[in-house]
Order: sequence, then C-alpha cells, then structure tokens
Amino acid sequence: MRRLLRTNLAALTAAAFLASLAACGGAESDSASGKTTLVVKTFAQFGYDDLYEEYEASHPGIEIKEENIAKLGDYAPKLQQWIATGSGAGDIVAIEEGNLAQYMTAPDQFANLLDYGAGSLKGEYLDWKWRQALTRDSKQLVGLGTDVGAQGMCYRTDLFKKAGLPTDRDKVAALWPTWDDYLATGVEFTKAKTGAHFFDSAGSVYQNILMQQGDHTYYDTDNNLVIDSNPGVKAAWDQTVDMVDSGLSGNIAPWSPQWNAGFKKGTFATIPCPSWMLGMIEQQSGAENAGKWDVAKVPGNGAVRGGSFLAVPKQSEHPKEAAELVKFLTSAKGQTTAFKAKGNFPSALQAIDSPAVKNYTVPYFSDAPAGKIFGDSVKALKPVYLGPKNIPINDAVVNALTAVEQGKLRPDAAWSKAVEDAERLVR
Repeated sequence: MRRLLRTNLAALTAAAFLASLAACGGAESDSASGKTTLVVKTFAQFGYDDLYEEYEASHPGIEIKEENIAKLGDYAPKLQQWIATGSGAGDIVAIEEGNLAQYMTAPDQFANLLDYGAGSLKGEYLDWKWRQALTRDSKQLVGLGTDVGAQGMCYRTDLFKKAGLPTDRDKVAALWPTWDDYLATGVEFTKAKTGAHFFDSAGSVYQNILMQQGDHTYYDTDNNLVIDSNPGVKAAWDQTVDMVDSGLSGNIAPWSPQWNAGFKKGTFATIPCPSWMLGMIEQQSGAENAGKWDVAKVPGNGAVRGGSFLAVPKQSEHPKEAAELVKFLTSAKGQTTAFKAKGNFPSALQAIDSPAVKNYTVPYFSDAPAGKIFGDSVKALKPVYLGPKNIPINDAVVNALTAVEQGKLRPDAAWSKAVEDAERLVR
C-alpha cells in the first residue's frame, strides 16, 4: 500500500511538473496523443493556420501549438524575458527585425540553423534578409526570414477627388517622386479644406523617410550610437518637422482608438502602409468604404517597415523538429500562403516572383496591384542596419516628434531631448 501511495504521489508530482512547464509555454515532449508538440510563439498575425494543418497532416508525429500575443509591444519584453531566463520560449519564436540586433549579440541563446541544413537555402531569400540573421563570422544562422514590410502609400481616392487631385494610382505616384514633393502635395491638399488631414501622424512618415537615408540609422554597424552624428537621422527629422509645421499631420497616435476610427471617418487622406497593414485598414474602414482606398508607390526609392524571422531557442527540447518546421513555414510556398492569408509580403525570392504574388490585387483597395507595388518596393530597397536598442530609441524620437506636433516643445528642444533619451537608453 505504501509502495502504491509513493508511486501515485510520484506520478502526481510529475504531472504537476509537466503542467507547470506547459503553463510556461515550454516545449512539450509528448501531448496526450503521444505526439511531439512544438510550441510556436508569435505576435500580430503571421497567417500560419493553414500551414500548420498541412504540416501536421504530412508529419503525423507532430502537433503544433501556436501561442500568439497580438501586440509587438507586449510580445517583445516577454520574449526578452523568456530568452534571458532560459524558460518559456517554447520551440520556435518570432523575432521582429527591430529587435533582432539585440539577440545577434548573444547568438548562443539560439540553435544554429546551419546545423540543421539551412545553409542550402541561402539563395532562396533576399540576400540582405539572409545576412541580417547571420553572425559576422558566417558560422551561425539565428533565424530564417519570414516577411518584409514592403511599403506603399495608401490614400483615400474620395478625399483626393474632393481636393481636386488626381485619383489614378499612377498619377498619384507621379505627384510625389520625393518626400519634398509629398510635402508640396500635402500643402495643396490642405488648401482645399476637405476637412481631413493629409496624414495621420509625424511618426509614421518619419519612419519611412528615415529608412531611406543610408545603410544605418541610430547605430553604426559596430553598434556605436550615432544618432547625433548620422546626418541621415537629422535629415529625416527636419523633413518631418517641416511637414508638421505645414499643418499636414493629424496628430493621431497610431493604434489608438482615434486612429482606428480615423480610417472609417476619413480623418486623414494618406498613410504610409506596409503590406501587412492593408488587412487592418480594411477591417477598420469597414465595408462602407470599400473602393475609397487605393495604393500608390511610396515617395523615394523603396522602403520597408517591419518584417520578422523565425528562430529556435536553445531551450527547445526538440531543436531538430523545430528547425524543420521553421524551414517549412519560411519556404517560398509557406510565405506565399501567409501572404494570401494576411498580406505579409514574402522575403523568399521565388515567392516574390510567383504569379500568386505578382498578380495579386486587393478588391477593397480599388483592385490595387499590391503584389507588383510591394514587390517593386522591396527590390528597390537598400538594407538598413538596426542596432540593439533601435526600437526604444525610435520610440524616444517619435515621442519627441509628438511633443512638437502637440506644441509642447519647439523642434530644437525636442531634438535635444530625443538625443538625450537615446544616450540614456544605451548607458
């Protein structure tokens, strides 16, 4: 009887231990069905539901469990905690490009995908996307690229018509080959007094201008902070401030309730939009605004905003199986499927050039040829290096721009504050 009791207690203890691991999001050795469970941690929408079903059908011994956190701002600190503590990251994690640099300084926290045959895939991805997750000595590949935030400029055709501007997307693109031209178009739009602002907020425009200023932003490629010495950063700042001073900004914080409502109400006429934003704009604008939105080329030569990678944390108990799933999800077929599901523009060359992507149009956006527009944007893009604390530094700069928009700080004082906040972040 004592022996049986000890056995039962041991079983209960083991069950509790396994349950605690599951609750932490850790890798599960076996599910109730006896299958190996792979835990995938993502944020926002990656469009993988159909791919999971397909993979499970062709790999009967694998079960996939996705744990999703809607907002990157909520996901990123949790990921940092999971990696730092060596617990809770599961088997596969999504890493946004703005956060990647901090993990590239400690690549030993992740499995080397080169050890699992990923090296043969090098030519399948945009070269700069591949190199972003490769260590300088080329000996470790931390992750494989998923999407790139290929950029366009979304605009309201009804508001453009009201302002006396052309509405055809090619003619609209011809209005703004440069950001100076975009500013001039905004001034003309504002004079027409449509009741709408030309764009939503300074931060969204600034980010696009910044990413076209050279091969790095706040950090140089040796991870030295150069916010105050990189002329490209100040140029992007000055150009954005000029737009604010010209009255073009709606001063509406992205992702706020007012911003969401602004799509439906026509509060702003243009917004720089990465491919993944189209679905969100459609959802927020509603069926009543179908056909009122279109997409044109973004000012400047190519642009990208966002993009992610899939990596296998060293803490995974199933690195081989996880690496195989990463290769499947980031393959040309996987990226094409995700693009059709959620609009995440591919980083795999075969997917970018596939008819399914090149010929893709969006009915809600006046049948805009989104595949071609975003594909041309990606191919014109020159990669930009983002340092370890790029996201919080960029947040500090955008907050300073917001203070200018709100009349709380003069531009010079706001710039000084942005630089000081950035320096404080890296101490």
